[in-house]
Amino acid sequence: MHASLRAAVADLERTGQLLRITEEVDPDLEMAEIHRRVFAARGPAILYERVKGSPFQAVSNLYGTYARTDFLFRKTLPNVKKVVELKADPANFAKNPLRYAKSPFTALSALPRRHLRPAVKYAQTTIDQLPLVKSWPMDGGAFVTLPQVCTLPPGSRKPMDTNLGMYRIQLTGNDYVTNEEIGLHYQLHRGIGVHHTEYNRTDAPFRASVFIGGPPSHAFSAIMPLPEGLSEMTFAGMLAGRRFGYAWDRDWLLSADADFVITGTIRKGEKKPEGPFGDHLGYYSLQHDFPVMDVETVWHRKDPLWHFTVVGRPPAEDSSFGYLIHQLVEDLTPGEFPGIRQINAVDEAGVHPLLLAVGSERYMPFREKVPEEIITQANRILGSGQTSLAKYCLIVAQEDDPALNANDQPAFFRHLLERFDPTRDLHFQTRTTIDTLDYSGSGWNAGSKLIWACRGEARRTLSATVPDALSLPEGYGAPQLVAPGILAVQGPTFTKEDGYASLQPFLGANAGAGLLEKTPLIVVCDDSAFLAADFSNFVWAAFTRSNPSHDLHGIDAFTEHKHWGCRGPVVIDARIKPWHAPGLVTDDAVTRRVDALMERMGLTY
Repeated sequence: MHASLRAAVADLERTGQLLRITEEVDPDLEMAEIHRRVFAARGPAILYERVKGSPFQAVSNLYGTYARTDFLFRKTLPNVKKVVELKADPANFAKNPLRYAKSPFTALSALPRRHLRPAVKYAQTTIDQLPLVKSWPMDGGAFVTLPQVCTLPPGSRKPMDTNLGMYRIQLTGNDYVTNEEIGLHYQLHRGIGVHHTEYNRTDAPFRASVFIGGPPSHAFSAIMPLPEGLSEMTFAGMLAGRRFGYAWDRDWLLSADADFVITGTIRKGEKKPEGPFGDHLGYYSLQHDFPVMDVETVWHRKDPLWHFTVVGRPPAEDSSFGYLIHQLVEDLTPGEFPGIRQINAVDEAGVHPLLLAVGSERYMPFREKVPEEIITQANRILGSGQTSLAKYCLIVAQEDDPALNANDQPAFFRHLLERFDPTRDLHFQTRTTIDTLDYSGSGWNAGSKLIWACRGEARRTLSATVPDALSLPEGYGAPQLVAPGILAVQGPTFTKEDGYASLQPFLGANAGAGLLEKTPLIVVCDDSAFLAADFSNFVWAAFTRSNPSHDLHGIDAFTEHKHWGCRGPVVIDARIKPWHAPGLVTDDAVTRRVDALMERMGLTY
């Protein structure tokens, strides 16, 4: 399909899916503000023709809608899906040989190909000449937000041995020496981190290359969770419809078709402060020490495009990556998670904080309908790959409603809340790991998990009004109905001095099981009108601002043989805590400048 990023942009422009920003714009906050507005309006991809302080053009919002993402990969996606299915389970070939007849040839024809005169070695530049995009006011500097970080294990020069991952790159700010050092945000237990550990055991220098741009499939390949034995380069080639071109610059592997490649050497025994960075949960990830890379060379192709995105509270452009992953692996869920019919990693809640799952109870059909097998299935989810980062896993049995769809969030919550038994169905895992970017826990990368499982017939009718039985002590007020059975109540500000003790008057004032029959879930928050305004506000605030072991409470709670439950409603304390990371807020002066730019260009975004 597209031989380059520039070709993809031309394809979009030819079909009316590109907006050109002809005025000069500042990469310091202004470009991000434009991006957010156009994305929110489900607008086109954006080409920034004049970037202040840089000779290079930039492009964003390439994957800004699901329809445009489908368009970019319209010719290759079906065949790639079949290859992924076959690599995940080779037995699929025997089950349906006609479906997979062309798959081996698709994979073989996409193997990486070496280029002796790669396009990316057209010329060299320096870090300070790149479009230094800063997205949020408190960001530590400019970042590469769609990088493809390429490393090889010690002693290897085989492209198929590469790890190609998307680990954000800080280009400026903090203690980095401009043009000489950049920061890499990654953990040692994942992908590139495995290579880092291996290099620490040797005297060999840890070389790394950062690719920016290239055909649209290349950025996606760096984030796609691939089956064992399928390399990112082969996958990128299949999805692009052309082989991944690579070349060598001394000891550094280059993407021949990238728009830019930054090469360098990662220091083995030294880290530097990286961040803050406005992240995909809708809050800043704070400053922490991460690996630093000494910059060797910055290559670029002729007429390159700096490809970037802006992350923040979801949905954002990177939501399309989740959509595309789902398109490719949806049929693999039963094989990866036996008994699971559907998983929705809720994008509006930042993906990892909340999973909604539909499982199945396949055994003991004549026993009382209580959650059994679905608890085992939920534990499998929380013990596997990326889903192990989940904080809340809400799971129901398909047999209770075969038509239930986990993607219909209000319907899923209604189904669960009508059926669950709060004395039985809440299962905690305490003092464990959660997503590094989630600051709701008890420490960095530390928190808890909750399996909320339900099975059986409906046991209550959910109220569509604020219940009369609700008692609001001093400091509590403004009760708002989010959805049937879900109530938001505004509580006092959470302070270090009062802490969780400030919740006790509310729990005590509502003793008794009467509320449970109408309103089984209550969220105590800072702004109840905000939660009630939109269901996405509810899932975002309730599940990104709470740590299950500390913030999930219950009216008439009890502990019996180490099992916690309650006889009244479940109460989630989703107030902002002093240790939470700051939320993302735009800069008013930047907003006014972009307002004026849009007016001058006759745009309504």
